[in-house]
Amino acid sequence: MNTILTFLHLWFVSSWEFLLESAPYIIIGLVLGGLLKMFLSTDYVAQHLGRGRFSSVLKAALFGIPLPLCSCGVLPAAAALKRQGANNGATTAFLISTPESGFDSIAISYALLDPIMTVARPLAAFLSALVAGSLENFFNPPRPQLTMFSAIACPVDNCCDGRNCHPDLHRRHHGVIEKMVAGLRYAVFDIWADLAGWFLLGALLAGLITSLVPETVMTSYLGGGVTAMLLMLLFGIPLYICATSSTPIAAALIMKGVSPGAALVFLLVGPATNISSITVLNGLLGKRATALYLASIAGVSVLCGLLVDWLYWTLGIKAQAVVGQAAEIMPVWLQGASVMVLLLFSIQPLSRLMRKKTGVNQVKG
Repeated sequence: MNTILTFLHLWFVSSWEFLLESAPYIIIGLVLGGLLKMFLSTDYVAQHLGRGRFSSVLKAALFGIPLPLCSCGVLPAAAALKRQGANNGATTAFLISTPESGFDSIAISYALLDPIMTVARPLAAFLSALVAGSLENFFNPPRPQLTMFSAIACPVDNCCDGRNCHPDLHRRHHGVIEKMVAGLRYAVFDIWADLAGWFLLGALLAGLITSLVPETVMTSYLGGGVTAMLLMLLFGIPLYICATSSTPIAAALIMKGVSPGAALVFLLVGPATNISSITVLNGLLGKRATALYLASIAGVSVLCGLLVDWLYWTLGIKAQAVVGQAAEIMPVWLQGASVMVLLLFSIQPLSRLMRKKTGVNQVKG
């Protein structure tokens, strides 16, 4: 009994430490994501993704980097862009760069990992998106498409559809402060509502890895090299996990002896692929585009992972020694307050999720 209690205590403490270190940066990422929703026009985005074999792919990859959407949440957004005229290559690039990165995941990467991984993660996401989208448009050049209407309804309160009122009039409907408030509301009730359950689950899994898995197991099989990268591919491709919740797990793996390159592979393939999204991709883009999608993510992820391991080795940096040091700049009181805020924001989405699960169980029973 004492052994079980000791393990549970260690598990709770490890998970709580991950929450403390990441919570302030999660809030920063949520705020940026909400403001991005209000001030970045979807009409502007759509207009740039339908023309050009490679320029549209480049733009789509760049557009996707800051957006805080998971591998399933990005599917309807990508489908909407395709309906608005985005070509297959641009859609593919957007589907890869968006779930692999985001303002929230970049912020938490800085908190739980280190500056090298914080830069390497969105850069690798951009490269894999660029490769996949370019290959798709190379083998299937985009054809001229009919001009389609974009989703340009007012993002603040849908006060108008954006088409039947003059743009100058539309801009006067809401001021900057009102847009900022609406952006924060969107961050709490939409972005975090989608992330809360998965992020808290990720923190629990990270605590479980920290308290349960011996370092010798990780260093023996995932200490570096191509074999470690391939094992991470096999583990990460079918897994459903968002970019934010994958970060504490990656931090726990590194602290247990996993090479930063292998952890980067997990950070890239985990959020960008899962069984359900692959099925949807096959229907949205076709079998060839889906195959290029998976091959590009796998190939670029392994190459970037090997490059990151080489960089750490060249610089003489031991990843275990530097992981999570950025979180130390945050005062303890701010970390605690941020956790309380996130837990408060999580009550509604978690209770809704529990009611949904209970309802499903009742129907099954």
